[in-house]
Amino acid sequence: MRLRLQVIDWPRRALTLTDTPRPDCPECDGVGGIESYYGDNETGEYAGSDWDPCDCSTPWCLVLLPLPHRPRWLRRRVDHRDPWSDEPPF
Repeated sequence: MRLRLQVIDWPRRALTLTDTPRPDCPECDGVGGIESYYGDNETGEYAGSDWDPCDCSTPWCLVLLPLPHRPRWLRRRVDHRDPWSDEPPF
């Protein structure tokens, strides 16, 4: 078991302790799982993918510390206007 600290954002920002996959695992190459793609039966087009977890890591996490929210005056303001638009600002 290789433990690491990780910050998660959902449902609230928190510091967690999680298991890390073995970097020398021959099955998943240290990724922690194997992604398998599948297609539509009629057209053969891509329809999605499945994630099969590897045995070298366990899918658990332990929340150690909830992190506080940023104050409003520290949050970045996002301007959704297009700066190169030809339209007037009204």
